[in-house]
Amino acid sequence: MKSLYERSLEVLPPVAKRATELGIVKGQGAYLTDEKGEKYLDFAAGVGVVNCGHNHPVVVEAIEKQLHDLVHGGHNVVYYPSYIELAEKLVARVGEDYKVYFSNSGAEANEGAVKLALSVTKRSGIIAFNRSFHGRTLLTAAMTASNAQYRKNYEGVLPPVYHVDFPDIYNTKLSEDEEIARCLGQLQQVFHNVLAPSQTACIVVEPVQGEGGYLPAPRKFLIKLREICDRFGILLIFDEVQSGYGRTGNLFAKDHYGIQPDVLTSAKGIANGIPLSAVIGKKKYMDQWEPGAHGGTFGGNPLACAAGSAVLDIMNAEFLEHVRTVGAYFVTKLQKLQERYLAISSVRGLGLMIAIEFREKDGEPATELVARIRKEALQQHLILLNCGVFHNVIRFMPPLIIEKSDVNKAIAILNTSISLSLEKVGEN
Repeated sequence: MKSLYERSLEVLPPVAKRATELGIVKGQGAYLTDEKGEKYLDFAAGVGVVNCGHNHPVVVEAIEKQLHDLVHGGHNVVYYPSYIELAEKLVARVGEDYKVYFSNSGAEANEGAVKLALSVTKRSGIIAFNRSFHGRTLLTAAMTASNAQYRKNYEGVLPPVYHVDFPDIYNTKLSEDEEIARCLGQLQQVFHNVLAPSQTACIVVEPVQGEGGYLPAPRKFLIKLREICDRFGILLIFDEVQSGYGRTGNLFAKDHYGIQPDVLTSAKGIANGIPLSAVIGKKKYMDQWEPGAHGGTFGGNPLACAAGSAVLDIMNAEFLEHVRTVGAYFVTKLQKLQERYLAISSVRGLGLMIAIEFREKDGEPATELVARIRKEALQQHLILLNCGVFHNVIRFMPPLIIEKSDVNKAIAILNTSISLSLEKVGEN
């Protein structure tokens, strides 16, 4: 009998690159079960989506209940309870001076956020950051600058976006303040040479870069961006598609920094696996968004909203404290691995949005080593993903319900995988 992977080759195109060849038939908590009945510890969580764990019973119950009441109503046609209730809960958690628009995916939310900025400012300029990832639609691909592959063959029709460097305090010889000043200096150059502040609609930034390497922004950097946006009437947009929904130990990373964006976007963990995203913007801007300026058929689907409401109920103060506690424990364990292996150049992250970077003795990215480590770990039933523009960073994004015992298991597998991979590199 053919495996799911073998069957896929006959009917699916290669465009959606996959991290493994696993055929998965069931998920529960922090584990996935493949078609052979083998269980895998999942430290990918569907790329940071099932933050409450696979098939969380509260989320499943909410979906099942909604399934019997209303599957689709069309938010452009009617109002329905789960849509309004989720919006009310989000506003209560984010701030009473915000409103919410629901869509389907992170890219769609980011596109909506920028459309909002263009609409209310009547300006056309967009600024984003190198190593960023915002999506794969034409607009969000134009903002993305973490991999040329995302833009290949589309350059001729991508809208203009101006990029400046995002601070990387882990791979620079500069001090943190000097690195921040370097990046802000590039922003000032753009303003002076290319795009006047008066023509800039928005600055789009990930508080913690995702695909770019799990790099937390220095707080001073985000404070300066907030000041610059306030000075020139530019909307500050936080892309929290990956850093949101408990991943950093707060509901949103903005809470870690204590900075309020004009707009933030959310997706991935918002409904624990059901497609849903949100543009969450300040009322004074959202109220200017003219009827018909944006829309969609499936955004805010009743099932997705019911799931999203359950997720917010789960992510209470105790839940988020658990994320911070387990995340700190995980970082301590990774730092001990760093002491053992010189190839680990840095350990970084917030909450359970954690990464370790690998570099060669000469400082070059250890891309091949990371590929080997992931392969070895998968053979020991631990699913890991990489990130970073050179793919030399292993990112850990497990379901947020993991316990210290799961961390210990992952660390043991990771230790063995690194050791075996270093031996194999030495043999070549």
